[in-house]
Amino acid sequence: MDKKYQKQGKPAENEQNDTTNMGPVQGDDTMNLAEETIEDAAEVQDVEVDDSEADEVADMYKKLEETEAALQKKSNDYLYLMADFDNYRKRVVKEKAEIIKNASERVLKDLLPIVDDFERGLEATKDDADGQQVREGMELIYNKLVKFLGNNGVKVIESTGADFDADLHDAIATIPAPTPELKGKVIDTTTKGYTLNDKVMRHAKVVVGD
Repeated sequence: MDKKYQKQGKPAENEQNDTTNMGPVQGDDTMNLAEETIEDAAEVQDVEVDDSEADEVADMYKKLEETEAALQKKSNDYLYLMADFDNYRKRVVKEKAEIIKNASERVLKDLLPIVDDFERGLEATKDDADGQQVREGMELIYNKLVKFLGNNGVKVIESTGADFDADLHDAIATIPAPTPELKGKVIDTTTKGYTLNDKVMRHAKVVVGD
């Protein structure tokens, strides 16, 4: 009976041993599978983190490009504004210089009719022997007046014998040219023209050959 029991007990012991031997193998496989699953999950998480960081970097680059474009626009606007201001400053300086330079234009222009009267008086008395002293006095005053005008930048416009120039001359009449060479030229000057610092103050009134 004891032998039978022992015989019957052996398989049970063997089975127990087999079960014990199989246990660790299944546990190791389960552990390995769990570790692989964790590692895979970590890799997936790492990929997701990397994608998120890439998106953030892309957003940062986009914002940087937008900022650079805005700064470039502001820089260009500033340069345009500075250029406009510089042109304005130069224009104001030039206009101010012109005002200062020609400030006396009105006074000098009002003196021109007096010069005209002197010239007419001198022309009328050039053959008057009795009025020689008066004429000399008129010439003295006339010369001083002309010198005063010249010292203030007033010059006579060239007219008689010169080519007609609409910017300088005012044609009051045209006559047939005495010679072909005088066609289109000033034949006679009825009233002298003057410039002030190279600016026309009064056009010369002339007769032009046609």
